[in-house]
Amino acid sequence: QVQLVESGGGVVQAGGSLRLSCAASGSIFSIVTMGWYRQAPGKQRELVATISSGGSTNYANSVKGRFTIARDNAKNTVYLQMNSLKPEDTAVYYCNFGILHGSWGQGTQVTVSS
Repeated sequence: QVQLVESGGGVVQAGGSLRLSCAASGSIFSIVTMGWYRQAPGKQRELVATISSGGSTNYANSVKGRFTIARDNAKNTVYLQMNSLKPEDTAVYYCNFGILHGSWGQGTQVTVSS
């Protein structure tokens, strides 16, 4: 089965940047849409961004213009570059398939201080 492992989270001040990575173990990575999601304490998990196999991207309105999703199919890895971070971006960030989700992993914690 496919394994997805997120990394790159941390604690930053408002206005700072982080780059998240998601490494996939499956062999079908290059042909599926991937997505980043986040969940803050007491809130539902929400979609942050997706990227198709062809590189087409979509973003939540709350992050558009600040976050960039990218993928490296040769490395089976999807990235989320987060700039101009705000305290409201604080959440656990997860990667998964963008259409039919697999199991959710542990995610990576992003904390933005004010």
